[in-house]
Amino acid sequence: MNADEWQALQLSARVALWATVACIPAGVLVAWLLARRDFPGKFVLEILVQLPMVLPPVVPGYLLLMLLGTQGPVGRWLDQSFGIVLAFTWQGAVLASAIMAFPLLVQPIRVAFRLVDARLEQAATTLGATRFDAFRSVTLPLALPGLIAGAVLCFSRSLGEFGATIILAGNMPGVTQTIPLAIFGYTSTPGGDAMALSLCLVSIALSFTVLLAGEAINRSMARKVQR
Repeated sequence: MNADEWQALQLSARVALWATVACIPAGVLVAWLLARRDFPGKFVLEILVQLPMVLPPVVPGYLLLMLLGTQGPVGRWLDQSFGIVLAFTWQGAVLASAIMAFPLLVQPIRVAFRLVDARLEQAATTLGATRFDAFRSVTLPLALPGLIAGAVLCFSRSLGEFGATIILAGNMPGVTQTIPLAIFGYTSTPGGDAMALSLCLVSIALSFTVLLAGEAINRSMARKVQR
């Protein structure tokens, strides 16, 4: 692998990591709301959460660019007020990846929350714990396998994000070029097939390793619960 390919690999890992970290707090909250609460507009929230999975990825990317570009309403305000620019930066790649991977994080956590017996939380509150304490000490630990599964899926999806990222962040080597974008660039470059294949194999190996690690963690936690 040459220097550009190593940069693409490192940037992909950094983008996927930060996208996962950014998704987890909101993902836990949304999953808990969908699993445990009934409220007006819940059906709309469910649709919005799932929407990135069914839309062509370039659609969220284009909408984000229109919103967060330096000429967009939010992007102009961020730039003028705080000097923050998201379009065509690696932070923009993080945002695009987080939005596209968010549904894959929410669903396993939502299922895990549904499987936790609500009577355990009620028992904790009767013993003097606040609702937040009951959630932190009872619900969240019991739902941890779902959280880990969601985080692994989110990280893996972020590693492979392409459509929204190329629209919002562009494809600049060393700046925003992740592994999928580098593969795309090599396939459109004469003589780049070998390098594209090399990155494909690296991507497969990396994704397999992440999924294998997630499965190992879940099995280890399941054995501890059984004991």
